[in-house]
Amino acid sequence: MSRLNQLKRYRKHLEERYNKLVERANDYKYVDEGKSDRSAFKAMKVLEKLNRIKYLDQEISNAIS
Repeated sequence: MSRLNQLKRYRKHLEERYNKLVERANDYKYVDEGKSDRSAFKAMKVLEKLNRIKYLDQEISNAIS
């Protein structure tokens, strides 16, 4: 079960990081376009990881059921 807990902690971490990056991208939208674009790009990369983790989590929970 520790792997499941580890997966959930990592998922929570990625969700928090994604929200923070999206917020930062929106904050810099009118101030510094470069920073905004970098934050948005990083947010997209984190979202890709998050989607992979969600898929794994779904597969694991289906296997357990």
